[in-house]
Amino acid sequence: MDRAVSDRRPRGPTSDAGEPPITLSERDGVRYLHFGSPWVQGAMRIRRPHHLELDYVRHMMAWLLFMDPPARVLQLGLGAGALTRWCLHALPGTEVSAVERSARVIEACRRHFALDAHPRLDLVQADAGDYLARRPNRGRFGVVQVDLYDREARGPVLDSPAFYRAVRGALAEPGIAVINLFGRDDPSFACNRARIADAFGGRVLLLPPVEEGNLVAIGLAGPPLRVDGAALFERAREVERRWRLPARGWARALRPQVVGTRPRV
Repeated sequence: MDRAVSDRRPRGPTSDAGEPPITLSERDGVRYLHFGSPWVQGAMRIRRPHHLELDYVRHMMAWLLFMDPPARVLQLGLGAGALTRWCLHALPGTEVSAVERSARVIEACRRHFALDAHPRLDLVQADAGDYLARRPNRGRFGVVQVDLYDREARGPVLDSPAFYRAVRGALAEPGIAVINLFGRDDPSFACNRARIADAFGGRVLLLPPVEEGNLVAIGLAGPPLRVDGAALFERAREVERRWRLPARGWARALRPQVVGTRPRV
């Protein structure tokens, strides 16, 4: 969920009971998803559907600084499908499970956001918390990407201590969770940061907020690993070369949090 507001020319279906109202808008070659409000819930550049258009969505890929693409990635909250499309396109050895509660959102992604059937995609209509509670999903994923917001945009829809513990429980070791939060000035931030830190034993890194205010938290799970500054920037250069992501910016922001400490990744 992004707090940027586009020039809106809403179009699309109204909602059924219990479903978010879906509206679409387009500006400068970018299609936006809304849940019947000005808040942007996802975006896709129409001529480059695999491109990560929003700044905070690119930040959600910062886990690539610390680990190679895993066998399985879990996406909680589909939005416009940007992270799911990107992972399927850019990580050819990775299976992606995407969990979305709303049938309307899934249909919008299929019809308007180029999310086609794929042999490595398991697209599940379910509540994210219920999905995490299923025993076969415990310890299954190398990376969990969490982006769960509704039309009110007052903070993550699921943010209880039990939910964040379930996110941690879904990770294999080593494993990483990346979680989209609103920035430090938002009332939801301090509570979510504390709960994520509790679930991950204090092993949490924070990227700086993007212009629209979104901030990505990174929860680390696994054996201790000392991070060397030179190695961190060498890895950032590799990420930029392979995936054309702003990894050196991530490295500069995260270096004080990881170099000289023993984060568990």
